[in-house]
Amino acid sequence: MNDFRVAGVEAERGRWLYVLVGFLMNVCLGAVYAYSVFRQPLQNLWGINATQVGLPFMVFLAMFAVAMALAGSLIEKWGPRKTSLLGGVLVGAGWILSGFSPNVWLLTALYGGIAGGGVGILYGCPIAVSAKWFPDRKGLAVGLTVMGFGISALLMAPAIGALIPDPVNAPGQALFAFKVLGIVFFVLLFLLALPLRFPPQGWLPRGCEPGKGKAPIRVGADLDRRQMLRTGLFYTLWVCFTIGCLAGLMAIGIAKPFGTEVATLQGTLATVSVSIFAVFNGLGRPLFGWLTDRLTPRYAATLSFILILTAAALLYFLGEGSTPIYLVAFSLLWMNLGGWLAIAPTATATFFGTKHYAKNYGIVFSSYGLGAILGTLLSGQIKDLTGSYLTVFVPVMGLAGLGLIVSLLGLKPPRARAS
Repeated sequence: MNDFRVAGVEAERGRWLYVLVGFLMNVCLGAVYAYSVFRQPLQNLWGINATQVGLPFMVFLAMFAVAMALAGSLIEKWGPRKTSLLGGVLVGAGWILSGFSPNVWLLTALYGGIAGGGVGILYGCPIAVSAKWFPDRKGLAVGLTVMGFGISALLMAPAIGALIPDPVNAPGQALFAFKVLGIVFFVLLFLLALPLRFPPQGWLPRGCEPGKGKAPIRVGADLDRRQMLRTGLFYTLWVCFTIGCLAGLMAIGIAKPFGTEVATLQGTLATVSVSIFAVFNGLGRPLFGWLTDRLTPRYAATLSFILILTAAALLYFLGEGSTPIYLVAFSLLWMNLGGWLAIAPTATATFFGTKHYAKNYGIVFSSYGLGAILGTLLSGQIKDLTGSYLTVFVPVMGLAGLGLIVSLLGLKPPRARAS
């Protein structure tokens, strides 16, 4: 063990490079969150309705989650570099080929299927690398890595808008934008994949000992996928992650229309507010990663559900016609959705170890896909049935209350369970 410590001194100094590489990768992957910029020109180009133009986005998120679950085995077998190269090729190819789509159905297959699958394959690689290089600060490192995904729309939406300057009279520019971004992503993701690698077997940073510190890590706590699936702790984490994503995505999907129709914001302010919320979505990842390191996953999850419940209650009871309530509450909701994308991977490494981390988190992440699909569908259906976006926050409050109870009762650290 000492040999690894001596040999790893230089590696320890440079390990933050992997966080930066992962952050930049996630900026590219998170461009899906800016898909709304494509909606109007694609509707004008093909004469399709709002439901149809949303299909590529929905399939993208579904394929993202499915491929993420399957890619864990590839990361263990091939390593993060080769797996990232495969994912990057698919992401770039999917975006480029989308630019040749003659209709929304082929766009759904190319963008949703190929690009979405590529993101799922690649997404877990920089997370697994950060988690293994930072056993002492997993939450912070993973949170900073995935922050790029959260703030991507802040950078990509203006870039896409610049490529589509006239969405009404020249909607075909949207296809050109797909091609340009695909080429950029192909090159960047290829180059960023090259330095990715895991630390040497048995390597630990100075001052880090397994079984010591604030995180509830036990010696021998590394579980493979089959062993993890036999624990009640996995299902508790999976349910909490699903609830966190479902509640967050139900709210996030209606941020702009809620602002204009319920909070009565002017169109410009409603648009700017979504950019503000994207910043909170990005910052929530390192913040809750850091909190998970300090408080344990159990109490970080509990805090998140308390904040979601508070934000939903503010919007339901006081949000009508109130700009301050709208801005504060939706900032909290976006921040907490980002937070769960740091809590869940950190909890997976904390509870089940890092040896089989890529496989294990791939299964845990499937809850994001379920939450994304249900959240998108339910928020729209509730609005159609009740005629108001306010009523969306009744089930959000219920989900947050359920998550609060489940996290407190079930997300107990392994040491506490063993005792």
